[in-house]
Amino acid sequence: MSPRQRIQRECIVRGKPAFVAGCIDALRGRDVGTQLVEVLAGPAAEWWLTDAGLESAYWLRVWGARGLLWAWDDAATDAISAALGDESWRVREMALTVIARNRLDDLLGKVAELQDDSVPRVRSAASRALVRLSRRTP
Repeated sequence: MSPRQRIQRECIVRGKPAFVAGCIDALRGRDVGTQLVEVLAGPAAEWWLTDAGLESAYWLRVWGARGLLWAWDDAATDAISAALGDESWRVREMALTVIARNRLDDLLGKVAELQDDSVPRVRSAASRALVRLSRRTP
C-alpha cells in the first residue's frame, strides 16, 4: 500500500481526529506506539523500530508530517508551523509540502523565510510552496 492508502485506512480504523493527534505527537517527537509507526513508515518501520539509532529519530517527525499530508486538520497548524524550524532538513522539507498542499496561507511569512535555508531541497520546497500559496485557484 502507498503511504496515502495506509493513512486513509488508518483514519477509518482509529478515526481522523485520533490519527491527526498521533501525527502531531510524532511530529513533536513523542512516543506514538508501534502501530502508528508502522502506518506512517510502511516498510521502513521494522528498520526504525529495531535497528535505527538516536541519529535516526528525526524520521518519526518526517513521517508524522507525511501523515498530515494525507489527513489534514487545522488542529495540526501549530505543530506544522513549529516543524519549519526543525533541526532536520527533511522535517522542514516535508512541513513545506504539507503547507503547500493544504494552502496554509497564514504561514506564508514563515515559508518565505525558508527560501534562505542552508539546504537546497528546503529552499526548493519553500519556493514551490510560495507558488502554490500565491495562486488564486485551487
